[in-house]
Formats: sequence, C-alpha cells, structure tokens
Amino acid sequence: MKILLTGKDGQVGFALHKKLVSLEGVIATDRNELNLENSDAIRTFIEKIKPDIIINAAAYTDVDKAELEIELAYKVNTEAPQVLAEKASQLNIPIIHFSTDYVFDGLKNEPYIETDDANPQSVYGQTKWKGEEAVRQHKKHIILKTSWVFSYQGQNFLKTILKLIQERTSLNIVSDQIGSPTSADAIADVTYKIVKTIFNKPSFKDFGIYHLALEGETNWYQYACFITDEAIRLGLKTTMTSQDIKSISSDAYRAVAKRPLNSRLDTTKIKKTFMLELPDWKMEAAVMLKMALSNT
Repeated sequence: MKILLTGKDGQVGFALHKKLVSLEGVIATDRNELNLENSDAIRTFIEKIKPDIIINAAAYTDVDKAELEIELAYKVNTEAPQVLAEKASQLNIPIIHFSTDYVFDGLKNEPYIETDDANPQSVYGQTKWKGEEAVRQHKKHIILKTSWVFSYQGQNFLKTILKLIQERTSLNIVSDQIGSPTSADAIADVTYKIVKTIFNKPSFKDFGIYHLALEGETNWYQYACFITDEAIRLGLKTTMTSQDIKSISSDAYRAVAKRPLNSRLDTTKIKKTFMLELPDWKMEAAVMLKMALSNT
C-alpha cells in the first residue's frame, strides 16, 4: 500500500506521519517536496508515484491573513484539493481530505450535522468549502470536518495561551464562541483507523463527509482558564492565574476575519460508522500540556 500524505509539517500532517509510519509505503511531503501552489507539479508528482490513497492534510490555515492573501489561500485550499481529487479519480483511488467548522456561519443553536448547509463568513472558510466541493466530485472521498485543532506541533490556541501566561499579567479572551478543542493526535488515530478499514474491507462503501471533534464543549475563555489552571497544576511558573483572565465578546475582540459563534460538530455519524469512542477534549488537552511542559 502506497500512501501519499501532504502537509507533513502541519499539526494534523505531523501527527498523521507519526501514526502512519508503522505502515509500509508512506510518502510524506511538505511544501518543498510537493508545491501545492503549482497544479502541474501536483499532477506530475502523483503520476510518478502512483499512490493507492491520497491523504491531504495540507492547508492554508492563517484565518486572518487569508483575508489579505486571498489568491494564495485559494490555491492551497481550493485548487490543490481539486487537482488531488481529479488525479484520485483518474487512478480510481480513495482520497481523505480535512475541512473545518469555518464552512458554517455559526448561527445554528445545535451542533452541526454533515448535511447542514454551508455558509462561510471568511475567505478561509470560503476557500475550504470550495475545496470540499471539489473533493466531493470524486466518489471515493472521505472528508473529515474538524474544529479548534491543537497539538504540540505548529501554532494553535493552546500553545499561544501557554506562552502568554508566562509573559503577561492579564488576558482578554472571547467567551461567546463555543466548540470542541480537538487534538491532532486524535484526528490521526481516527484517520489511521479509516485507512485500515478502507483497505481491509474490499466492499467498503461508506465514503462521504464526517464530522470529527472530541467530546464535550467549551468556549475560548473557559478553554484558556483550563489551560492556565492545568499548567500551574503541572508545575509551570506563570506570571498570572486564571483569575487574571477576563471574558469579552467577539465584538470587543475585533478580529480581521469573522469567526463562527457555534463551532460544535455532531460526531454521531463517524462514531457509528467506524465504531469509535472519542475522548473528552479536557483529557487530550491535559496530555498535550504535559507533553509540552516536559519539553521546556
């Protein structure tokens, strides 16, 4: 089995590469080895290696910067997945692609299900949604829509808060956006199981869109307080405590790109289809914090 993995240096890609190394034939690429801004380079690369499955973990993920770098975000988030899906279709192989809660407007009162209409409110969300639409043109697709990803690799909210509580004496954090922090390791574990299922079950037909997020929900303010309290419990010397974190509204924060107020994803479908038990986000975040602090 030959697996093409893109984005090996990103949060999800890094965790996936680490998980997939136990399988033979993994070809993991970064932007230097496979330039996803160049459609012809993608086609040539795939024609050369002829993979048995494509896992696209690469993405342009700087939500605010995407409002300015529209063309670049479109190339990586829309055009590249389209080309990858086209080549997968020609080779008649599966493609696994990752998407985001940002394709929704966040106005629904309940967790989003896979059949809910998309209505992205940012360039990032729009380019990711168009990428989804392109991948769906190939019948052998698995699209894993996830939210609030964190890991020890790359940039994310958990690592940012960990840094700030060692530098500042107070923080203002938004409290009216809700979701489920989801670890890259958990995403990698589920993806690994899906890959194994596809290849061990010749009759596999459960292609489609799935929501993948950890159990439980929180808001950014509560999440920041949890990170702070847990870090202090683990022995980190900080310049502030969770008592010094102030809750503010999204309007007061004034981010460049609009964020969905509700990022909760219903994971019933993926748990039932692949017989999964997903851990609680607090448990995964605590593990990641322990790992981060042990390396400082």
